[in-house]
Amino acid sequence: MERRDELAELLTDSDVETLRHLVNQGMGDNTLRALTSDLAYLEAWGLAATGRSLPWPAPEALLLKFVAHHLWDLERRARDAGHGMPDDVEDNLRRQGFLKSTGPHATATVRRRLANWSTLTRWRGLDGAFASPALKSAIRLAVRAVPRTRRRKSAKAVTADILAKLIATCATSGIAPF
Repeated sequence: MERRDELAELLTDSDVETLRHLVNQGMGDNTLRALTSDLAYLEAWGLAATGRSLPWPAPEALLLKFVAHHLWDLERRARDAGHGMPDDVEDNLRRQGFLKSTGPHATATVRRRLANWSTLTRWRGLDGAFASPALKSAIRLAVRAVPRTRRRKSAKAVTADILAKLIATCATSGIAPF
């Protein structure tokens, strides 16, 4: 709160609006969309998992709970209903439209949401436990414990033969491919 009070004394409404404009213009639409989406998801998850809004900064235990709820073993879950995200939390998020697929989240999604949570924490002038050894270890070990098969992201991916044709077309039309 001290930092917030100090900033409130120094920054005028015009200063804040100027900074807001610069952030919006400097970040790009996709980044702002991802931050907004991730914050909405995190808040919904926090309410469903703990019954309270996200605390700022988030304690290490809450960050570890986030990992446990999102990176889990599908086979173990079939034998142990308590493994991973609890059913009531999952049902709550699904009813609100935050969860569409079943199963554990992709590691990249969990890392992105944690990174955005960390960024939002720093923007509030706070330090979080996002770099804690326990959190880093939990993510690393969860990834190793449950290897996910990588799926092709596009049904129409560019293959080597198509790429060769594109490069050949560039060379015959006089366009330098690289």
